[in-house]
Order: sequence, then C-alpha cells, then structure tokens
Amino acid sequence: MLRTAVATAVVAASVLITGAAATPAPVPDDPTDPVRGSEYWLDAAHIREAWQTTRGEGATIAVIDTGIAKVPGVFDGAVADGTDVSGSGTSDGRTPLGAIDGNHGSWVASLAAARGTAEGTGMIGVAPEAKLLSISVGFGAAASVPFSEQIAKGMRWAVDHGADVINLSFTTNTLDWDQSWDDAFLYAFEHDVVVVVAAGNRGSGTNIIGAPATIPGVLTVGGVDQTGTASLEASTQGITIGVSAPSEGLIGMSADGTLASWNGTSGAAPIVAGVAALVRSAHPDMTAANVINRIIKTAVPAPGMTAVPDPLYGYGLLNAQAAVTADVPSVDKNPMGDLAEWVRLFRRAQTEPLPEPTATPIAVPPLPAADAPAEPTSPLLPSADSLRYGTLPLIALTVPGILVALGVTAAARRIRSARARTPNS
Repeated sequence: MLRTAVATAVVAASVLITGAAATPAPVPDDPTDPVRGSEYWLDAAHIREAWQTTRGEGATIAVIDTGIAKVPGVFDGAVADGTDVSGSGTSDGRTPLGAIDGNHGSWVASLAAARGTAEGTGMIGVAPEAKLLSISVGFGAAASVPFSEQIAKGMRWAVDHGADVINLSFTTNTLDWDQSWDDAFLYAFEHDVVVVVAAGNRGSGTNIIGAPATIPGVLTVGGVDQTGTASLEASTQGITIGVSAPSEGLIGMSADGTLASWNGTSGAAPIVAGVAALVRSAHPDMTAANVINRIIKTAVPAPGMTAVPDPLYGYGLLNAQAAVTADVPSVDKNPMGDLAEWVRLFRRAQTEPLPEPTATPIAVPPLPAADAPAEPTSPLLPSADSLRYGTLPLIALTVPGILVALGVTAAARRIRSARARTPNS
C-alpha cells in the first residue's frame, strides 16, 4: 500500500463525483487556486459543505504511519504530540522513516488535517482545525522492533494521549493478526476511539483485504476513482468495507514541502478519518459507535451496488455534510462488529480456564506380590513344576491308554480263536 510519488507536480482539476452548490466557505478557501482545484474530493465528498458546520476543532486524529514531517506552513500548530515506536525514529515521531516510504506519513496527515494558507491557497485537509498525533512506525528494515509490537504500542500511546480518531493506512496482506492486537484494539474501543483503516490496493499486491482491515469494529475504507467507480488498482474489495472514498488522483505534502500525486486507499482512509473528526467536533458527546454509524448510514449508494453493504463499496460513497448534519437514529453497538465477542469465540480455548474435575478417584488395591524366583537348575533334570505339570499328567493319560489297548488286543485274539474252532456249514 505504501507508494512512492509518481510526480511532484500537482494533478490537474479532476472530474467531480457529484456537484456541490456554490456556498460561502467558513474557512479561507480559494477554489480557483490550482492546488485547491486539484482536491476534487472537497466537493465530491461534500466536505466544503460540512465546513459550514465544523472544521474539526476539538478533535484529535492519531496518524500511526512513517512520521509526520516538519513541513513549514502545512502542519504549523497541527501536531500536538508524537512518539516513535519503531526504535529507529526520534522521540517526537516527526522524523520520516524509510528510504521509500518516508513521505507516506506526511501525505496521509496532509489529507486529514493540512492547514492551508491564510489566503485560502495551498493544500488543505478534510479537518483543517483538528489536532494531529504523530506515531512513527517503520516497515521492514526501517525498524528494529517487530511490526506487530509497534502497532500494539502505537495504538495504546494514541489512546493515552487523547486520540478521538486513529488512522491506519497500511495492510499486512493476511486475514489474521497478531494476538497482541486483540488487547490493543480493544483498548481503543473501550476508550471510545474511532479506528479508520485502509482496505489495501490490488496494484501493490493486495488481492484480499488483510488485517487490520479485518478486525471487527474498525471502519474499513475502500477506494473509488474520480467518477465514483470502485478502483481496481488503487483499492481492494471485500465484505469488511464500511464506506468508500476517493483513492485515485490524490495529492499529498511530502517531507520536503513539495506536493506529490499518489493513489491508494492509504489516502482514502485519512479522508474518512478527517470526516470522523468533523463529526466528533460537531457532536462531542457522541460515542465512537455512533460516529461510525453516521458515516456509513449517510453514505451515498454507488451506481451498480447490488447489496448493502456491498463488497465493492460497503454502504456507499462518503458524504461528509450528511454525516455531520443528518438526523440519524443512535445505536448501542458498533455496526462494524464486536471485537470483544470475536475474542470470546475464537480465542476461547486460550482465555477460558480448564474445567475442574468433578469425579472422585477410585482406589485400586495393590496386586499380590510376585513369587520368589526359583533356584537355577539344569534343564536336563526334572523340577517340581516339570513333574507336576508335565510328567505326572503324562503318566495319568498314558497308563489307561495302554491298558485299554491291551484289553482290545486280547479280545480280538479270543474272537479269532473261537472262529477257528467253528466247523464250516
């Protein structure tokens, strides 16, 4: 999912998914600026309309990624705190990690909450008044700590430092996840944090949605192109997708302060994370489960959707203005699943104690002592056992047999003698 920039020039203005009415913007915003013009999702996902209600003030987005760089004018006043969990970065989490992926964290953060200029030009994020937390992680050789351990530690740090939303723009390309993530994600859910996760990209080898997008309770984001059609290269499809957002023709602020164009659900996820921050800002008492519910229930059905949720689009296309302002019935449970119940069912053998035995043991009397071994004797001499079990039974059977044979022989002789004395007729 982590991708290098294909160009440092700003992409041209793109086709909008849906049109938006021209209304006064509550933030400095010049739609004629070429950078703002290239951010087609601001109108496509009705973000400019949502700004009339909130800009994200009071909400905090934790970006667990390769680090948010110190880019002047882009993140000034935005990053409230940070840390490194890779063992390779700096303590503030602001040093980009990885020769290839070092810009990734900055791209993600700029889509979520870049500030823009006072004149309303330059890149602006979805929630330009939200705070950011930078938790730097390393992929592969960019870290000395195992990746699963980094994520578990990063999740807990984000929760403990006030995150309202956590963004995870990566995939593991496997359905299952390390067991340490059970407690880490449960910790976030138990502390009422919205966790937004990218679905992954077919173009980078992700053929199926992998963890953490498979973890119950997270809001998994699929990707669409500029026309609102499910992206074949810059997204992966699957039944865990909750909502879809733009993943093609995106821009992001690199660590060196230049703009780069890029594709992928790594960018779709922070757009949704920014909207989650807008919702939390507008409804500060709303639970994480209801924030997620508002985002998916106000999504716009995409052409060609065959079910709700749909494996290509989830509940539909992101609509920020409706998510912030619509009247949506509240829910008691996270509509994206219950991780605690999953753990109870699938980790049960490892978490529940073995049953105590109820039957009492039966005492078995000891066997009688064995006979003492006999003195060694010559095999040619009779022993007591050979006489008892061999010689005596043989005599008892042989003598009567001899007597019977003698009797039969004598009787036969008498008969022959008698026949010999009888005259012929």
